[in-house]
Formats: sequence, C-alpha cells, structure tokens
Amino acid sequence: MARRRTKKRTHVGANNPETAAAGHATARDPKSMVIRIGAGEVGSSISQLATDVRKVMEPGTASRLKERRANRLKDYVVMCGPLGVTHMMLFSRSEGGNTNLRVALAPRGPTMHFRVEKYSLCKDVQRSQKHPRGGGKEFLAPPLLVMNNFSSPGADAKSKVPKHLESLATTTFQSLFPPINPQVTPLKTIRRVLLLNREKSEADDGTFILNFRHYALTTRSTGVSKQLRRINAAERFMATKSSRQNKMPNLGKLEDIADYMMGENEDGYTTDATSGSEVDTDAEVEVADAAPRRVLSTKARLAAEQRGEAEAAEGEENVERRRVKLVELGPRMRLRLTKVEEGMCSGKVMWHEYVHKSREEIKELEKRWEKRTREKEARRKEQKANVEKKKAAKAANKKSGDGEDDDDDEEDEYYSGMEVDEFDSEGLAGDAEYKVNEQMEEDGEWEDEKEEIDRR
Repeated sequence: MARRRTKKRTHVGANNPETAAAGHATARDPKSMVIRIGAGEVGSSISQLATDVRKVMEPGTASRLKERRANRLKDYVVMCGPLGVTHMMLFSRSEGGNTNLRVALAPRGPTMHFRVEKYSLCKDVQRSQKHPRGGGKEFLAPPLLVMNNFSSPGADAKSKVPKHLESLATTTFQSLFPPINPQVTPLKTIRRVLLLNREKSEADDGTFILNFRHYALTTRSTGVSKQLRRINAAERFMATKSSRQNKMPNLGKLEDIADYMMGENEDGYTTDATSGSEVDTDAEVEVADAAPRRVLSTKARLAAEQRGEAEAAEGEENVERRRVKLVELGPRMRLRLTKVEEGMCSGKVMWHEYVHKSREEIKELEKRWEKRTREKEARRKEQKANVEKKKAAKAANKKSGDGEDDDDDEEDEYYSGMEVDEFDSEGLAGDAEYKVNEQMEEDGEWEDEKEEIDRR
C-alpha cells in the first residue's frame, strides 16, 4: 500500500520557521489595504508607488489586490469587516495634479490626509546604488518601525499643531504593524526598518511633514577583513555559482596570500583594503550567542579553570560583535499633513492646515453636524420600517395568491371584453389584438373594417 503524503508546504512556518517562532502571523495582527482611487486615471507612476508601498506593508497586506474603475470607496469599506482589515492607505490624484495619500482606520476612521510633495520609486532608488539589494526573505516578516520627532516638547492644545494631533499620528502609525516583544522575537526576523522622521520646523509654524524611508537591515561580523569574508563566501557558493560577486578572487599575480590579506598591490603599497575590518564602532552591537552550550561537571570546570580556559566555564556567554548596515530599498516619500477627518474619509474636520475656525464657528458646525446625524438616523429607521413592511406584504401575498387556477374559457372571455389600450407595457398586447379581431370576425364586422382599410 502506498504511503500517504504529509503536507508540509502549506503549514505555517514550514518554509520559514523563524517567522513562525516570532509570532507575527496571528489573527490579531493588523492588516492593511493599499488602494488606488480612480484606477487607470492616476497614472503609471502613482500605480507603481502604490505597488511599492504594498511591498513595505508586507506580509500583512493585500499584495495582489486588483482595482477596477467601477469600484468605489464604499466597496472596499464593506469588505474590511469580513477580511479583518484595520487600515486603509488610499492613493489618488487631484484635478490640479497633486498626489494625495489618505491613511484611515477601518471601518469608522479617523482619516489623515497627506499631500505627497515628493516621492521616488524603488527602481529609482536602486538605480542610484552601486550594489542594490534585491527582494528576498526580508519581506516574510513586518519591518521594524522607527519614529522620530513626532512629539514637540512645548506643544499643547492651543498650538497650531496641537498635542492631541501628534498623539493621534503616533498611534495611527504605530498600529500599522504588530508590536514586537524583545524577549520573544528572534533578532534574525528583523530584516527591514521603516523610518518615519518628522522634519523640524520653525517655532509652531503649523506644518506637520514626514519623511518616509524604507531600509533593509544586514549584519556582519566585525574583526574579519573584507578579503577573508570574500574567500569564505566564494567557498560557500563555489558549488552552485549562484552569484558573480561570490567568485574566487584572482591571486595569480601575488606571491603570497598574505599580500592579499594585508591589501598590498603589485607596487608594494598598502591599499585601503585593510579597512574591511570595520574599525568604526558607531554601528556595532553585541549579540549574545543563543546556541545551547554544554554544561560541564565540577571536575571538568576545575580542570578548565586550571588551564586558563575561561570561555569553557559554565555560565559565561559567548558575545559576538556584529556591524549593522542599512541598505535603502525604497520608496521615498515626503508627506505633508493637510487635514484630519473624524470619519472614514468623511465627517467632521478635526484639524486643517489652511482653514482655521473660531470658537463660535466651531460650535455652529457641531450643531449642524448633530442635526445632520439625527436626520440621517431618522431616515435610516424609516427605510428599515419600509423594508420590513414590504417583506410582510410580500409574504402575505404568497400565502393567499391563487391566480394561476383560472381555466381557458374565463381567460378568453377576459381578453374579448378588454380593449388593447388597457394592457400595460409588459402585457400580451398581441394576444389581445388577436382576440379582438376574432370577435369582430364572428360578429360580421371584419369585412366592413377590411373594406375601410382598403379604401384608405
């Protein structure tokens, strides 16, 4: 009997155990949708920008979402509940040609309106780099969110950018990604960094500008020269030859491998290759080795201490120094906050950069909104009552309806006694005309009608 196959590829964490151990793929994690409002009308550049932002939001986003011109915002809002979507990022273009981004909490808001003043696509960022980094396993886990200068020290409720607005922006962007627990999350799963930096402006000038940057995070061991790392990489990838950059360096013109390791060229001068040891310690961190260690017995520990092998003693950790490097993936955006609305892309305006209201005007607007809300609720109740009334009437008609049991004699008498004009647009006007003509022929009136038609 054949052995039954065990499914492995579809299990959570089968291909990436580190991501599964990190606990990112849970039902409580936030999910987002990046949408182009007016698909086909925003242009190819904004469409590509929306695609790049989807890569940033992975894996908790709809990466293969297809928009249509017939889709409206309410179509996406309706699907937020069944799909568990918590955030919506809407790209659009105004009639003046400005690119706008709306970040909304689904399904009830609030909504933050940003104007995209400048942006660069991923392909533009990679084109400017000497060694661009391609997409790999970095997108299997959400990025690490870093926010800088979101809150001002002297901000209060009366500032042009009030303190509650800064708190709202901080909470909105923090909730885009699942929280990270340093005690549980493995460091190997943090492979991307999303940086949101608020530009320092003049003293309370009423502007809220964010710089959006996306980086890939890589680590390398310090104290090892670049030449030695290149040889190790060439030895690792020599069998597969998967990358041209990992080929073995040419040592034919050197007399000793020490010349290559020390960075000496043909003239005998030392190049800057020794800088591969990365002397700069600004970007270095200490990482404790989490691998399981052998527990020595008392006799073995005493013997190790006598030999001076302090590393073999029980309880000591193997700490490794690693250099952290950031490689930009893109896209870049310069976002300017212009408006904040209370609802989902609609509702009362909570803050506006250009329009400022007095207290009397704000109170008048609040009264108007309360009146509009009451009228809307009344119309909703009336429509619901009408729908229930029609359903009850339709159910009653189904129980008492027996109009299909009439015989053919009653139907002929019904048709012969009616005029053609008495039928509605969906009635049998041709059948009625046939019945009327048949009745005229029986009464002897058809010949007179025929002569009158011929004379005309």
